[in-house]
Amino acid sequence: MQSGISASQELVSKFNEFLADDSHFGLLATISSEQLVPLQLLTPPSRGASFADNVDTLLKPHVQPNDALYIILRRYPSNPALLAVTYVPDTAKVRQKMLFAATRLTLVRELGSEHFRETFFATTAEDLTPAGFDKHDAHSSLEAPLTEEERSLGEVKRAEQEAGQGTASREMHLSKNLETPIADDALAALRELASESGRQLVMLKINPQTESVELVPDDSAPSSIPELVKSISPSEPRFTFYRYTHTHNGTESSPLLFIYTCPASPGTKAIKFRMMYPLMKRAVLSIAEKEAGLQPVKKFEVEEVDEITEDTVNSELHPRVEVKKAFERPKRPGRG
Repeated sequence: MQSGISASQELVSKFNEFLADDSHFGLLATISSEQLVPLQLLTPPSRGASFADNVDTLLKPHVQPNDALYIILRRYPSNPALLAVTYVPDTAKVRQKMLFAATRLTLVRELGSEHFRETFFATTAEDLTPAGFDKHDAHSSLEAPLTEEERSLGEVKRAEQEAGQGTASREMHLSKNLETPIADDALAALRELASESGRQLVMLKINPQTESVELVPDDSAPSSIPELVKSISPSEPRFTFYRYTHTHNGTESSPLLFIYTCPASPGTKAIKFRMMYPLMKRAVLSIAEKEAGLQPVKKFEVEEVDEITEDTVNSELHPRVEVKKAFERPKRPGRG
């Protein structure tokens, strides 16, 4: 999965058009070519239709059972008037799930969080019906709405309190407002990897209960990529730092690799847990660099562990250089 997805100029322009004309009910957007792009504006034939009617007639046809979608709706009579919906159905492809879940806060930030009163994460088409919105309202406190980051921060703070009862931890910054803990033994392992103490491998995971980054206990010292692959979980996501000692063209080197794996396990529907990994990936790399001085030479991001092979790693580390042949003027016909 690629990171750094941002709003395209086309989406920004379409959003400004949406803001400028309150006759528009909604704006649909998606991810294409690693950018947030607009799909279309939703405009009712008349201004008299209710929110529920517009949901039924304008929104319903665009909600598909297998495709994720960003939906911006004009819902409230006063500013901030907008609702940002991230629709990620359980039956969508795993890559699409991760991309949409990891980018939903980016959408709001880049378009201007001051325009949005709340966000809504939907996983079924039923969530996006009038009854679904009513159910959502019943579980929300509209008198004092919190932003997505404020809600996330509250959850993380509770997780920190629970984690603090048993495991020492250090806070790892994801943004100015959102932070999550990293266990001290995980940080120590990263520093050992940087100190040439003999440690070759550090694998990290996210504890879904505490939302903290933890060290995966592993005493193995894989001497090859195939051995490394065997040590990485085939069913759970992992962040793996590996010092790959090998010889190429008679020269030995030990480049540091970073491998992010997120297996498409059958029946997995824990979207919130899975979305933590792409959200925290950049933070994990940041703390590895700032706290341990680790800067991976190459980064690999795959779904299944067996996508990592010795050939793919070596081809990335040592790309084959094509030697261009000098241009040869063709001989004239009849001349030997």
